[in-house]
Amino acid sequence: MLIILASIPRASQSADTQPPKRGKPATQPSQTCAHHAHKSSTKTLRIAAFEADVTPPIGSVLCHGNVSPAKEIVDPLSARGIVLLGSGEPIVLCAVDWVAISNKAHDVFRERLAEAAGTSPDRVAVHTVHQHDTPGVDLSTEEILVQHDLSGAMFDPDVCRQAIERTAAAVKDSLKKAVAVTHVGYGKGRVEKVASNRRILNDEGKCVMTRMSSCRNEAARAAPEGLIDPDVRLVSFWAGDRPVASLTYYACHPQSYYGKGGVSYDFMGMARTARQQAVPAALHVHFDGAGGNIAAGKYNDGSPENRPVLAARLAKGMEEAWNTQKKAPIGVGDVAWAVQPVQLPVRETLTENDILKRLTDQSLDRKKRVFAARDLAWLHRMTSGHQIPLACLRVGPVSVLHMPGELCVEYQLAAQKMCPGQFVAMAAYGDDGPGYICTEIAYRQGGYETTHVSRVAPGVEQVLTATMQQLLEATRQ
Repeated sequence: MLIILASIPRASQSADTQPPKRGKPATQPSQTCAHHAHKSSTKTLRIAAFEADVTPPIGSVLCHGNVSPAKEIVDPLSARGIVLLGSGEPIVLCAVDWVAISNKAHDVFRERLAEAAGTSPDRVAVHTVHQHDTPGVDLSTEEILVQHDLSGAMFDPDVCRQAIERTAAAVKDSLKKAVAVTHVGYGKGRVEKVASNRRILNDEGKCVMTRMSSCRNEAARAAPEGLIDPDVRLVSFWAGDRPVASLTYYACHPQSYYGKGGVSYDFMGMARTARQQAVPAALHVHFDGAGGNIAAGKYNDGSPENRPVLAARLAKGMEEAWNTQKKAPIGVGDVAWAVQPVQLPVRETLTENDILKRLTDQSLDRKKRVFAARDLAWLHRMTSGHQIPLACLRVGPVSVLHMPGELCVEYQLAAQKMCPGQFVAMAAYGDDGPGYICTEIAYRQGGYETTHVSRVAPGVEQVLTATMQQLLEATRQ
């Protein structure tokens, strides 16, 4: 399968390989391509930072229609990111304050940003921060809902498209203000008393208790944190002594409380805003890491006053990462981008007949019918041969993996072990069509994340880990 590296012109890419079989990773990238990723150029490496408002209006559907619609705007939502220019076609990284962008909506978002930046969609990464009092959009599902008189039940298509266009306009406008990049910064900070594993296992290795974003069960809160990644990672870009952008990565669900109709960027957005105020010269962009099975439940009872407490703890970790970061000089020859499309194995219980029964049963709650439409959209995407792109950006000593779905933290920790002693960050919540993505053993252990909210089969772990390894190797040779 095609691997695209930053310094290789598109005309020179080989397109004669066959797509992988269903549920299999793409083929190993060639050594020739990997070598060329490091060839220098006379061009100057530049960066442009962009930000657009994506706040939905009052009355908008939130969180796929699973919570109360928007009654008030507590915080403005944004789509923000960077464009790297000068090393091959532009590379766009974007984080959106929405709960999810799935299937065709993810395609369209990337296509429009690519057009605005003058690049191709496979060089655009779009992720959500996953706050729940925000829109969750999926144009593939909307096409199905229209056929069943449920249009707009999951999200407002006009709100979605308008937000995409505003973001594309911001990307295009940012190119006029691009500046030369001289250094990349990288660091990490410890975050105390925020993240905890949602899955509590017994001595037999079975999940016996789930600790969600907020929790008042004393036994669950007393249980150990479990497996987490306690560090927030930071990647910054500098023009001489001036910071231009600060990108942070932390694996945890971002909810303190939600569902009351207050549109909010929640505690992760609050932490980001605190850092923006502390270092105003740089645009601060936050990506949610592989936090599918991670939340603040051990340290959060869901009370509104706890939101700023969690935000302050995360902001403190971000500050530590900023203050202790190392800087390395970079040029166009220090940048590589690799993308590898994969087809993910579909959950065996997802059959078209069963899904259609749920979708057409008008006695069912509308939320369940919408969920059935989401299942059908995903099933059709995978059975049609559609592939989801996984990508890796290398900038000097820094590697960042861009991944789909509500990825469990084991994938993030595995990526770090693939490059011992090196700096590896991960952004998850890309295309959220697959929903939760667990490890193979987790599907045997049970727990909420492994139920119907995961549209993939246990074999997904082999597909993703093999591809992660290939991407990291391709960008570092």
